[in-house]
Amino acid sequence: MHEIRGAGGTEGGIATFFIGFAMAVAGGWLLTNQVTVTSGYWQLWGYNAFGLSLLPFIVGIAFLFFDGKSIVGWVLTLAGAVILFIGILSHLDIYFRPTSLFNTLLMLVLLMGGIGLIARSLKAR
Repeated sequence: MHEIRGAGGTEGGIATFFIGFAMAVAGGWLLTNQVTVTSGYWQLWGYNAFGLSLLPFIVGIAFLFFDGKSIVGWVLTLAGAVILFIGILSHLDIYFRPTSLFNTLLMLVLLMGGIGLIARSLKAR
């Protein structure tokens, strides 16, 4: 007969895992709910450079439509996608909205306490 194991196949408690998971999700949600994310313009020498950053991606796509096995097309497409991804991330402005110390501590305790409970439930005793 099969022995019932705990979270992650260890002897840790399943209840501890789910309580920790709920705490971590609640703390993570509360923390991210206090964050405002805005974006700025991509500028190169004072001009909007977003269109210029699309150029390798579009040329790579054109190469791939012409020949799907084109190495140059794949390199340009992947390089263009990386340029776009990094460009978007590097131009984000992230602000933590004002909140009380109590709310901040509550968010952090829920998040870190939940992660700690999850780790403890996955540890073999």
